[in-house]
Amino acid sequence: MGKGKALMIGAGGVASVVAFKCCQNSEVFSELCIASRTLSKCEALKAKLDGGATKVSTARVDADNTAELIALMRAFSPDVVINVALPYQDLTIMDACLAVGVDYVDTANYEPPDTAKFEYKWQWAYREKFRAAGITALLGSGFDPGVTGVFCAYAQKHHFDEIHEIDILDANAGDHGYPFATNFNPEINIREVTANGSYFENGRFIETQPMAIRRVYDFPEIGPKDIYLLHHEEMESLALNIKGVRRIRFWMTFSENYLNHLKVLENVGMTSIKPILYEGQEIVPLQFLKAVLPDPASLGPRTRGKTNIGCIIRGVKGGAPRDYYVYNVCDHQECYREVGSQAISYTTGVPAMIGAAMLLTGAWKGKGPGVFNIEEFDPDPFMDALNRFGLPWQESFAPRLVE
Repeated sequence: MGKGKALMIGAGGVASVVAFKCCQNSEVFSELCIASRTLSKCEALKAKLDGGATKVSTARVDADNTAELIALMRAFSPDVVINVALPYQDLTIMDACLAVGVDYVDTANYEPPDTAKFEYKWQWAYREKFRAAGITALLGSGFDPGVTGVFCAYAQKHHFDEIHEIDILDANAGDHGYPFATNFNPEINIREVTANGSYFENGRFIETQPMAIRRVYDFPEIGPKDIYLLHHEEMESLALNIKGVRRIRFWMTFSENYLNHLKVLENVGMTSIKPILYEGQEIVPLQFLKAVLPDPASLGPRTRGKTNIGCIIRGVKGGAPRDYYVYNVCDHQECYREVGSQAISYTTGVPAMIGAAMLLTGAWKGKGPGVFNIEEFDPDPFMDALNRFGLPWQESFAPRLVE
């Protein structure tokens, strides 16, 4: 197995999990450079990781600046770049990877800073360029998107002749004790929740009002929770890559308390991404709100409870209808004990490391170069790695369905 050098861009909650996991997997990751705009964050993370078999270094870089990224990549010469910065920075980092000729992995699709929009068109536009450069971009190697796509590919490979319906269910039953806080970047989280919902049915996307469709689902190890239909980016790629699929829906749990707080913040304009003038200075209300809310990275020690994320898949095998549920349950406190973060960061960070390892070891090199979504690759080595690196999955052939 080759020794690999990884450059990780970002130093937030997810990045710290990726770094811990790369160091746990030192037979694949021989070196890790942690780069971010705030060097002190990188240094603090390095201090926690030093002393293992993986050599850790740090660098300061502005991920909005392609020239700076190129200079850093040339200086460090990584075998793979792991982007756990902000979704707004995907394209500048992809441009730098193209210029230097290095493989790219991210956990979330590009979003233009001025509109809350989840779609892959901007990154899919790079397919030909990456192919010509002989390098691979792996898009959406988090949990959702990410593991949910791998789950669908695994179901398609092993359990179905045809998949007709997919329900992706994301439940967080963690309690951090604050009246209101978000489990990951507040800006991204609130943009997601306040956007219109949508689902895929019979070849097209149908839009819904934000949070207009609610169900109750009884989750294994968590119990009954309110789930709401949201738009989520992996539906767009799954609609293309899971052959014959007729319907895809994405559901997420929210407490009444969270939604009430959010409604008030929305009503008073605090979730707006339109700049306003305040005392002669331009500020974006949502960015200001992010500054006053608890930092998601600080929730780790306080959060109790579990997450459950998975896919309920319906289709046909051998002419007979089949239902299948594959999911992971993660405990916030166990994650904190292992890597010092809560389960939301953990469930995104572990798959980002695994995706990078798939490229470094050549497990996923067989497809040739280009830009790919995660469900386009062989799911088996990834599914094995989930069990090995802290996200064991469970399955059921008689799940309760979402009406």
